[in-house]
Amino acid sequence: MMLFRPFFIFLCLFYLSSIAFAIEIKGGRIWSSPDKIRLVFDISAPLKKHRVFNLKNPNRVVIDLENTRLTGHFPKLNSKNRFIKVVRHASRKRRNYRIVLDLKQAVKPKSFLLRPNKKYGHRLVIDLIQNNPKRVKTTKRINRQQRRDIIIAIDAGHGGDDAGATGPTGAKEKKVVLQIAKKLQKMINQEKGLKAILIRKGDYYVDLRKRMELARKSRADLFISIHADAFKKASARGSSVYVVSKRGASNEIARWLAHSENNSDLVGGVKLDNKDSVLAGVLIDLSQSVAKEASFKVATAVYNAMKKINKMHASKVQKAGFIVLKSPDIPSILVETAFISNPIEEKNLRSRRHQKKIAKAIFSGIKKYFKANPPLETLWAVQKKFHYKVRSGDSLSKLALRYHVSQKAIKQLNHLKTNQLQIGQKIWIPNQ
Repeated sequence: MMLFRPFFIFLCLFYLSSIAFAIEIKGGRIWSSPDKIRLVFDISAPLKKHRVFNLKNPNRVVIDLENTRLTGHFPKLNSKNRFIKVVRHASRKRRNYRIVLDLKQAVKPKSFLLRPNKKYGHRLVIDLIQNNPKRVKTTKRINRQQRRDIIIAIDAGHGGDDAGATGPTGAKEKKVVLQIAKKLQKMINQEKGLKAILIRKGDYYVDLRKRMELARKSRADLFISIHADAFKKASARGSSVYVVSKRGASNEIARWLAHSENNSDLVGGVKLDNKDSVLAGVLIDLSQSVAKEASFKVATAVYNAMKKINKMHASKVQKAGFIVLKSPDIPSILVETAFISNPIEEKNLRSRRHQKKIAKAIFSGIKKYFKANPPLETLWAVQKKFHYKVRSGDSLSKLALRYHVSQKAIKQLNHLKTNQLQIGQKIWIPNQ
């Protein structure tokens, strides 16, 4: 009996220590986007083991967490949630925790862990992905006798669990940039011949490459990403406009060639699936060169409009390797509207009146660019004939790709016998 007592005490201490070191669920959040629901659980340490699986009749998703207990508040379920009926959760086998999601429809679950950042600690993320998501409406290639709108994809940065930067009094980047994006969308849609789509319509996160993908599926003529900068010094202020850097663009060519799922994609209106890697690389590079040139022109027009309403942080358009700017065939720019970390600029970003000023300045730059460079099949192209002055770096193939016409059409209209162009030469670009 005396020998058993120390062993019993050891077992008790071991059991108590294992409970003491259990991973804690401190709280969580639920985010809803058009094609999925995201559950984010704040945990005290990385989970060594967890399991997520489906059950049928009725449809459920089960989440088993090993050596875990709930110490905080469980995320609240919105009554308008499209996927989940009820969330049930309880301890299981003393040391483990089970969460059961009763579903309104079958979903595909996906889970992953996130490391701590400036705002959150360790997190477990569960995505419930709609099995048959609604397809994004694409703008079809149209008959040349019809005239389409110029399509502008507006990307409000961050969203959902990614709040972006936070101002001194709590203003969140994800919120103010969405408000600006919606104001910009309204202005664009009120202009005949222009149409704006929002990449993010609410408070949810969209993967960075998915943002590019959505813009391409919508056949966007321009992609503009809106952000609000931050810096450790509160004195930093001003707006900035970015285009992709040379290195960032080069890396994207390699990525497109390396991923087989892109082979059937259209790049600059050309399918790559029947091209060898060398030719595909040349086509992507050519398309990207045209997009980069257009991006810089749009960025310059937006920069010049922005400096009329706010101090600019840099003396010219900046270059960076932002993922969202790397589309191979869509002119893309990123606007840092202001420093949300600056008390004065944070106050301005909260102001609806100032948000409208920002949106109006961006719209002014966009409008100025497309008035001078309307895509060929659009209403704006009909309203203006192209009398183009050849510049350094121009070629017949680049102009044909830029304005979506054949080289033959340009040659016939201008009675050109060769493909050679001279700097300063004036030529007509066909408008249909």
